[in-house]
Amino acid sequence: MAERKRRLVAAELAEAALLLLAENGFEAVTIDEIAVTAGVSKRTFFRYFASKEDVVVQVLADLGPGMCAELAARPAAEPPSVALRHAVWTTLAACADGPDHAGHGDRALRVVQLIVRTPALLGRFLERQAQWRDELAAELAARLGLDPATAMYPPLAAGMALSAFDTVLRRWSDSDGTEDPAALIDHAFAVLAPALDAVGASRA
Repeated sequence: MAERKRRLVAAELAEAALLLLAENGFEAVTIDEIAVTAGVSKRTFFRYFASKEDVVVQVLADLGPGMCAELAARPAAEPPSVALRHAVWTTLAACADGPDHAGHGDRALRVVQLIVRTPALLGRFLERQAQWRDELAAELAARLGLDPATAMYPPLAAGMALSAFDTVLRRWSDSDGTEDPAALIDHAFAVLAPALDAVGASRA
C-alpha cells in the first residue's frame, strides 16, 4: 500500500509539473507553483524529485525499456527493419498520444516541444537515448545470435532506429502537430530498411 501511494503521489506531481511547464515554459515555473498545483508541500516535492528536470526524466524513464520489450516480443523471423519499426513506433505513439492513448495528443505535443526546446531537458533526453541505444543493441545481438562485444551491426542498427525516433519527434514538434507521426515513422524506416536488413554482411 505504501509503494502504491508513493507511485500515485509521484504521478500526480509529474502531471501537475508537466502541465505547468508545457503551458508556461520551463524557466517560468517554480517548484513552489508545482507543489501548490499538485496540492502538496515543497518538502513533499523533494521527497520524490530532486529538480524540475527530474520530473520530465522520470516520465521518459520507461520509454527505453518499453522499446526493448517490444523488440523482444517480435517474431524471430521478422526482418530487423520491421521489428525495429514496430518497437520504435509503439514508443513514439506513447509520446504522441499520451500514456493511455485517450486523445491527449495536444498535451503530449507541448511536453515534447518543451523537451526539444529546453537545452537542459534536451540534454537529459539525449542521455537517456544513449542508454536506450546500448539496451537495444544488446537485444538485437541476442535476437540475431551476434556477439555483442565484437559485432558492429547491433549498435549501428540501434543508433539508426533511435535516430529515426528522435528525428520524427522533432519533425512532429516543429510542425506543431500538423505532421502525422505514423507517416513520418513509415518514411524514416523506408529510408533505413536497406541498411537495417543487410544484417547478413555483419556476420562476416
